[in-house]
Amino acid sequence: QVQVVESGGGLVQPGGSLRLFCAASGGNFGIFTMAWYRQGPGEERNLVALINDNAATNYGDSVRGRFTISRDRINKNAVFLQMNTLKPEDTAIYYCQASKYGQTYWGQGTQVTVSS
Repeated sequence: QVQVVESGGGLVQPGGSLRLFCAASGGNFGIFTMAWYRQGPGEERNLVALINDNAATNYGDSVRGRFTISRDRINKNAVFLQMNTLKPEDTAIYYCQASKYGQTYWGQGTQVTVSS
């Protein structure tokens, strides 16, 4: 059974930075494709950032240039999301997803609030 756990959310002022962490464990799938999604109030869940098993990355248009996804050096199924120059519109629940062979696994989500 695969488990996905996120951490690192919180309250930050506009222009500030925050780093989220996510780790997937269990199963026997090798290196997962890892992604961050977010869902604001009354909105759909949208892709924020993704890194595949070849370390290729992809970002949503609204965060490109401000957010960076990276893998942990030791645990390849753990990722960070470095979020810089945060804006109030970045406020959302951030969900981590691990996927492999057509199977997807979600974390419980972590709240990020950008407000003065």
